[in-house]
Amino acid sequence: MSLPIITGDIDAHLDWRDLLAAFQEGHTRPLAELDDTFLYRGDDTLLSRAAWIDGMGALVKTATIFPGNADKGLAAVNGGVSLYSDTDGTLEALLDFHLVTKWKTAGDSLFAASLLARPDSRKITLVGSGTVARNMVDAYRALFPDAQFTVWSRRFESAAQFARDLHGVQPEGDLQRAVEGADIICTATMSREPLIQGDWLQPGQHLDLIGAFRPDMREVDDVALQRAALFVDNRRTVLDHIGEMKDPLARGIITREDIRADFYDIAAGGFTRPDAGAITVCKNGGGAHLDLMTARYIFGVWQGVQG
Repeated sequence: MSLPIITGDIDAHLDWRDLLAAFQEGHTRPLAELDDTFLYRGDDTLLSRAAWIDGMGALVKTATIFPGNADKGLAAVNGGVSLYSDTDGTLEALLDFHLVTKWKTAGDSLFAASLLARPDSRKITLVGSGTVARNMVDAYRALFPDAQFTVWSRRFESAAQFARDLHGVQPEGDLQRAVEGADIICTATMSREPLIQGDWLQPGQHLDLIGAFRPDMREVDDVALQRAALFVDNRRTVLDHIGEMKDPLARGIITREDIRADFYDIAAGGFTRPDAGAITVCKNGGGAHLDLMTARYIFGVWQGVQG
């Protein structure tokens, strides 16, 4: 049998709630073995992430991040995903990078929101108007079907075009107003400097931080972190690698003890909103273990479709 190459054609068969169930089950398995490698050339990044979960198999995902691609009409992020058998180490499948990334990244944030955002959340602000933000509209609607979306972008025309393309989304030119009026705030930018000011935050809000992936990137300021109950998807992939937490930790703005939980604490009841009025922040680091859980879920759906 030839090696399966799983493309975006399987997308229509995937379901956000089923992916969250896969994440829930995956975090009951033995702790993932992880390794990340970052190489830089100016603004460009070569990121390789590997994961091995006993009983689930292994995965290597390599991403190239070229921010300047947007000016060429190309995707800023590209790469490839290899899924390996847990029993004999053979290559089981090659999966479309953008398919896995879409479902892993948005699913990661949706998983956190399912546990931390108020169930009655209705107003969602998207900070950034790129591909990730577009995917988040689809993902959030799986849990918050009546949600009203607001989008802000550095260029208002980008936000306006985003709103024209997606039903039920309104553009906003004032970031502070967009943040203050939201139940959930989702940041998906390439910002090196904080955009969200902690003084803007309101009781009961949930912040879903996606964009920062390098040590020199931030999306929220120190005040926001100090005011919030802090969560991460995985301590090992976030705290010492991503500027959103690494920078304030190094300067003593927050401590490791301020990080209340990661997804491996769900079973023990640690990954929960402290109270209705709390401000919650979860940093989406998107480790390779989540790519592995996502790829294994997609592979299983593909096998079912093949019969």
